[in-house]
Amino acid sequence: MQDIADACGFSRNTVSKVFNGRGSVPAATREIIIRTAAGLGYNFPAGSTADSGSEGSRTIALFTGNLPSEFHFGTYFMTAFTDQLTRSGYSMKIFEVSAEELRVCRLPIQFDANTVAGIIGIELFNRDYLEMLCRLNLPTIMVDGPMDANSDVMTCDFIAMENVASVTALVRTLLSSGAKQLGFVGDRYHCESFFERWIGFTTGLERSGLAAREEFCILAEDSAPYNQTDWLISRLDEMPYIPDAFICANDYLAVHLISALKKKGLNIPNDVQVTGFDGTLQSTLAEPPLTTVRIPSSDLGRMAADFLLQRKRHPEIPFHWTHIKTEPVWRGSTRKQTSVPETEPSSPREKK
Repeated sequence: MQDIADACGFSRNTVSKVFNGRGSVPAATREIIIRTAAGLGYNFPAGSTADSGSEGSRTIALFTGNLPSEFHFGTYFMTAFTDQLTRSGYSMKIFEVSAEELRVCRLPIQFDANTVAGIIGIELFNRDYLEMLCRLNLPTIMVDGPMDANSDVMTCDFIAMENVASVTALVRTLLSSGAKQLGFVGDRYHCESFFERWIGFTTGLERSGLAAREEFCILAEDSAPYNQTDWLISRLDEMPYIPDAFICANDYLAVHLISALKKKGLNIPNDVQVTGFDGTLQSTLAEPPLTTVRIPSSDLGRMAADFLLQRKRHPEIPFHWTHIKTEPVWRGSTRKQTSVPETEPSSPREKK
């Protein structure tokens, strides 16, 4: 937008109004901005005179309830997804859906289904809202989704990371390292991926003859203050004793849990082992470096773009429901495997 503003002599704010369809801009000014953008090689904005409806549009709408941050696999995903779209001549317009819009299933006021070629949803975990988007009859792909998304017959493409096998492997290796009691941290019902990670947690325990015990877990709703050390400590203090290891639903939760455990005077990993999920850059910067599950985020982004563009070209083909393989990465927040897992937990340690 700054390039276009500099070239045509208008402010960046005016250019932004044209490209985002917000605010009043004189028709003559709008046309100058559109022509300047085209001359610089940028795609025309949705709703401009160059658009001819969804059939000819080269704009993909990204819907999100929470724009991915640095502590999220979506950061690399979105870079790769956008790059793949650009190579195919498409651009992307982001619609961050408010909590109220999600609650009442209302499309953002600036969204016009007639000016987009397709939709991608990320961090959008409202089932009713997803169904509404599918009813627009536009090529649509969801990245992750509401809890139990895979068991519903969704009328869109779906792509996500594999969760169950990797977390099961984490559990079995932690048990092999001598851990007797494990806990889970995160809202298991927050989304499909968190629920599958909970399934991996319980499956890994069951395969070793153990059962998941919720008194050793922190399962509060995702809106709870998981980033507040004192809140986490209060949850830890409610446990009968501190378990030997925690499986966290993502890296963000794991890094904050480590801070809380350290504040209680516990050593990671000698007293408590901790694992995350996502493979974010922040997992390598944690102290100690965090054992996690790496998501091939860039590959996931490119595949999502390919699926969406294929749906655009061939709307008649069956929907893709795809899971991409993930991989545990062992670092300093866990101990090396030293023994075969036992089938019975040892007697409880004293609460620390």
